[in-house]
Amino acid sequence: MTSISEIAPDVFRISTFVPDFNLQFNQFLVRDDEPLLFHTGPRAMFAAVRDAVATLLDPKAVKWIGFSHLEADECGSLREWQQLAPQSMAVCSLVGKLVSIDDCMAVRPALGMKDGDVLNTGKYRFRFLHTPHVPHCWEAGLLFEETQRTLLCSDLFHQDGDVEPATHSDVLGRCRQVLVEYQQGPLANYMPYSTLTEPTLHRLVELQPKTLATMHGSAFVGDGARALRDLATMFKDVLGPK
Repeated sequence: MTSISEIAPDVFRISTFVPDFNLQFNQFLVRDDEPLLFHTGPRAMFAAVRDAVATLLDPKAVKWIGFSHLEADECGSLREWQQLAPQSMAVCSLVGKLVSIDDCMAVRPALGMKDGDVLNTGKYRFRFLHTPHVPHCWEAGLLFEETQRTLLCSDLFHQDGDVEPATHSDVLGRCRQVLVEYQQGPLANYMPYSTLTEPTLHRLVELQPKTLATMHGSAFVGDGARALRDLATMFKDVLGPK
């Protein structure tokens, strides 16, 4: 079942829980003059996500389709969205545009963003952050909405379970549990740890986000800088060199 929750002004979390994976798949719709959808969800979820968007605005009006990196839950139904919304453009890193998205995913050439580039959707202003291998993949990037200070943070703060849409409580315990469990099975090294991990997370700390909109699990509302500092410490403990 797909649910919709407003986690920040004009930012709607569209969430589908998949019991077989014990996992929520979340997309984020920003309602503005030029609506932005961050994460498309996999192709199998396209109809459910489209119908959820339709309760908030005409899906054909979606202008920007953003995502962090090349992966089914990030951009698997990009083609279906672009065929539905005739003016829509993909938004990703310049690296993603050049090495993958324009060739095998997008109906129209993507907007390839460089670190620090800004996308204005009307009331809202999104700063692009190039974050290679954070959460994962060379082309990874995140969007930070500077007006309400919402960080669209992809797989960072991943939590399992059918959890609440948003929480003010610490989510690090849930996130740690996922990483520890994943390291014991076929999904080991889902989250890489490299020389870029800690400096990238500390750069995100400097943004002082108020809302952390994560792909899997509850959005965190509160002191996002502290949560990111704690995440950096936890990643080093669980994933760093021993």
